[in-house]
Amino acid sequence: MTQTLYGPRLGREGKIRVGCSAAIFDAKREKVLLTQRTDNGRWCLPGGGMESGESAAEACEREVWEETGLKVRVTRLIGVYSNPDQLVIYADGNKAFFVVLSFEAEILEGELQLSDETTAFGYYSLQEMEFMPMHGQHKQRVEDALPGGEALIK
Repeated sequence: MTQTLYGPRLGREGKIRVGCSAAIFDAKREKVLLTQRTDNGRWCLPGGGMESGESAAEACEREVWEETGLKVRVTRLIGVYSNPDQLVIYADGNKAFFVVLSFEAEILEGELQLSDETTAFGYYSLQEMEFMPMHGQHKQRVEDALPGGEALIK
């Protein structure tokens, strides 16, 4: 099981990893697609780790495909996120400190489906997210993606 620990500068204990996430809105741009993680039950934007030899946009598009069955196209960078007080520890003992590029993406084709990394999915508003166990900074990423939000480096 993957653990996420928090503490002053705890991220120093992990290897730097680059990740990505995708904000995919409904037609009215009122709700965003979230998936529920298998490893910790928390809700998040679809995304994951970047692999060597792929662009950041390719990584985001691949991760969305793997987790949701949707083919998407990245349309804009929302922000760059890192938390020096966060450390991710995987079941095999590897420790990671993530720098995450959060993008907005549009659906090209496909049907939403579960994967081995997800137990549920759906479109949710910010108000609904207030009552959901959210993963890390994902709610902040959604806020930043909405009109009036800021593309920030955090």
